[in-house]
Amino acid sequence: MQQYWLIKSEPAAYSWDDLVKDGETLWDGVRNHRAANNLRSMKVGDQAFFYHSVTGKEIVGIVEVSVAGLPDPKDEAWAAVKVKPVRALERAVTLAEIKADKDLPEIELVRLSRLSVAEIRPAEWNHVISLAKA
Repeated sequence: MQQYWLIKSEPAAYSWDDLVKDGETLWDGVRNHRAANNLRSMKVGDQAFFYHSVTGKEIVGIVEVSVAGLPDPKDEAWAAVKVKPVRALERAVTLAEIKADKDLPEIELVRLSRLSVAEIRPAEWNHVISLAKA
């Protein structure tokens, strides 16, 4: 069964446009145990929202896990995956919108705001997709 995630990146360090240009990237450098466990749980074909943190604070695109179960090359005790872009959202969905939305009270992006790799429930995924089309 496909799972959904959210991955965060500061656009000054690595943006959605960088990923689109590269076509695929290694998602590594995660040093939080819960976020690393989320990376370990990812399977090929799972999808994730690409979130610009710090600057923008918005979900801008969708990525797909292309390779799962990798060790982080900088420290093999930690996890990594490869992701590739699927598509940009029709409209970016901001953190402020998500926080104000009564249908997203438990989304990990808000509840565990410092988590760099978060799980997204299917209903949350579908709701954010609908917000991006509004």
